[in-house]
Amino acid sequence: MKVNFLTRLGLAGALLLSATACEKNLLDQVNPNLPTTESFFKTSEDAVKASTACYAGLQGLGMYRRWLNFAFDLRDDTGFSQSPWGELADFTHFVQTNYNFEVSRDIWRDHYRTIYRCNQVIANVPGIQGMDATLQKRVVAEARFLRALSYFNLVSLYGNVPLALAPTTDLNTVPPQGTEAQVWAQVIADLQAAQTDLPPSYTGNDVGRATRGAATTLLGKAYMQNKRWADAQTQFAAVISSGKYSLTANYTDNFRHTTENNAESIFEVQFSDEKKGGNDAGGGPDATSSQGGQRSQFWGVPGFGFNDGEVRPWVVREFLREPTVAGQRDPRLAATVFYNRFDQNQFPTALPPDNDRGVYGTGNFETRYAGNSRDLGRVFWRKYQTDYYRTFEDFDSPINQRVMRYADVLLLQAEAINEVSGPANAVPLINQVRQRAGLAPLTTATFTQAMLRSQLMHERVTELTGEGVRWFDLQRWGLLDNAAGINQLKANDPDFNNFMMGKSRLLPLIQSDVDLNKLQQNPGY
Repeated sequence: MKVNFLTRLGLAGALLLSATACEKNLLDQVNPNLPTTESFFKTSEDAVKASTACYAGLQGLGMYRRWLNFAFDLRDDTGFSQSPWGELADFTHFVQTNYNFEVSRDIWRDHYRTIYRCNQVIANVPGIQGMDATLQKRVVAEARFLRALSYFNLVSLYGNVPLALAPTTDLNTVPPQGTEAQVWAQVIADLQAAQTDLPPSYTGNDVGRATRGAATTLLGKAYMQNKRWADAQTQFAAVISSGKYSLTANYTDNFRHTTENNAESIFEVQFSDEKKGGNDAGGGPDATSSQGGQRSQFWGVPGFGFNDGEVRPWVVREFLREPTVAGQRDPRLAATVFYNRFDQNQFPTALPPDNDRGVYGTGNFETRYAGNSRDLGRVFWRKYQTDYYRTFEDFDSPINQRVMRYADVLLLQAEAINEVSGPANAVPLINQVRQRAGLAPLTTATFTQAMLRSQLMHERVTELTGEGVRWFDLQRWGLLDNAAGINQLKANDPDFNNFMMGKSRLLPLIQSDVDLNKLQQNPGY
């Protein structure tokens, strides 16, 4: 029997009226497809799901999936952008007139989205009745770690940011704007609270969650940014002595999807190229979105990606400062960048060229761009690119982003020790990193404290370029705070000619939030 639309509407209305006559509260039902905070946080399963949602925040466009790479690796002196999207290129050139610019807005939004999810876990999971106590504490500790990581990034990029430490749906409740010192204090407090309740490792599907080593490492890094060298030294010593971590034999294992969560990895953002309905260029946060990283698409070489990010040539020259024991180029160079190995104008060296894996299976760099003088003279990122197994780039890279790895800990510990007591006990840590690269060991007697500071700057470039840590280094070393430091950076990167002292160290706070929440905008904006 066919029933037209009006008939169906009338029947539905009649049924609704007859039902409500018998049951006045029929409409006061919980939507099973839209759980609320009150109806959701009831079981251990709910707690773990909420925890997983916190980790999903790290995959946002404004976090490790895309834009955070631009904010760190392209705004330091190792990277830059010639993107045809002028506003994006300007963002990396210290030129930003739109304080609601999409990239910065997404970074702000996705960090606070992650913080909000963490706040929900921290506030609600302790109240779940009958939950295993160890799991309950662990889930809360994970949320504290992720909240600390989010604020670590925010305070480094924006400075005095709102400190939202509890979930609220009240639009009239505005979290206070914290000073940089207050935000750092919160990062440290969260990590101290998280350390005890996080396990040393995981198995099965839980691999990739925050461990005690991750919280301890991030706490050490927070102390480093605040020049609390002795406190940092204590944290890194605990990581090193734990026996949980070691350098991989192959440097490139740290940047491939086939060797993720390895012995060198302390914390990494988990990515997958599993498709959820085509390439997810928009990178939405919903359940139908893919979980792929997008850095490789944006930084792919011409013909294989957007090449919105590339490398300053001085980085190549830094690698060429010394040969390996075998008289070869530092093998980390070819793992870090694509470049013209025979360009004697840019890279004069008597060293034999490194073994090039080719450009996405199309021949070496010089062959690929022969006759194209512009591209042939450029340097592109290779670290985290998928060229080792693909002949193209797309919006879904499966390569996990290593946020913290053991080599960084060794070099940071060497730096902390040097600041506290000088080179003697610092040099052996540096030599562990150099040995993997095939370089000759350093001799302690060669260095004064000041000389080892300079050596560590070199070591961190050759080991960690393109891993989102140099911006923190520049801040910690004070190079962004005085004319001498800026002049040093100008020699590497002409973008620093636009750098304004007292302003450019920080991004502008998002203007819409400044207006809405009556925040104090950063100086100079």
